Amino acid sequence: MSHSPLPDAGSNWVDRHAPAHLKPWLKLGRFDRPIGIWLLLLPGWQGIALALAQYGARPDLYAAWLFVGFALGACLMRAAGCAFNDIVDRDIDARVARTAMRPIPAGLISVKQAWAFVIGCSLGGLAILLTLNLTAILLGVGSLALVAAYPFMKRITWWPQAWLGLTFNWGALMGFAAAANIMLTFLPSSLPVEIHVRAGQVSIAALFLYLGGVFWTLGYDTLYALQDIEDDAMVGVKSSARRLGPQVRSGVVGFYVLAILFAGGAGLMAGLGPIFWLGLALYAAHLIRQTVRLRPDDPALALTLFKSNREAGLILLAAIGLGAFG
Repeated sequence: MSHSPLPDAGSNWVDRHAPAHLKPWLKLGRFDRPIGIWLLLLPGWQGIALALAQYGARPDLYAAWLFVGFALGACLMRAAGCAFNDIVDRDIDARVARTAMRPIPAGLISVKQAWAFVIGCSLGGLAILLTLNLTAILLGVGSLALVAAYPFMKRITWWPQAWLGLTFNWGALMGFAAAANIMLTFLPSSLPVEIHVRAGQVSIAALFLYLGGVFWTLGYDTLYALQDIEDDAMVGVKSSARRLGPQVRSGVVGFYVLAILFAGGAGLMAGLGPIFWLGLALYAAHLIRQTVRLRPDDPALALTLFKSNREAGLILLAAIGLGAFG
């Protein structure tokens, strides 16, 4: 069977350098398309940074582990989620040009092998989850319902991208809760009691960050869905891009405006300084520029704009981190 690059993977390290026998497995976990790892990881890092900023804590070895652990967890859980999605969608994928050569519909990996992959990645993610505090662990367990339901959303709602937003940004809540645990251990006892009581919990600022991420994902995944709009219509798969139709640009603008407003609310509730607002302005400019450049009939451009959201997420991360200092 062919190991040629998948249509939306572009030039990537898996096709260029990975051993032939590993390529199907790496493609099953979407390691040939690391943008998904970034988009899953960045809300978690933002949540960690927001907790450190809100409580005025200095990063330490535990905080460093959180950033590393969330990165490893994002790699493993995104791979598990993609493989599970491919198991559920294998019949649909076989009928869509962009997905027909994925490892399962192409016959490179069996369904039983894919299930073993899902279980292995999930166990690795569990090992990382167990290093966090109880609140973060419970949030991590709670995310499984979102992950399990996602592949079925495109069959029952026009807004599977919204469900992806709920799922992909759950890390913002987990990261905040995990980083707030630092305060339980290291805050001096002389600080007000309410600081210690709030530590390890999810604040209003974290909820605003999460909601901003949900609308961010709804916007960028609508861009991504533009690639499949004709095939989705043919096989009966629903998406926000199909639902919005000629109003897709206005829809994405609305989603991004809400993402910006909720991100601003997170900074306001956390008491972040002027540097945050400068960074938020850059974040807003990046998102609005995507909508200006958008051409709904150009799938290649839609993919490019979608991928540019790694930079958007990094800008917001930097704004939160630096907002603690001024």
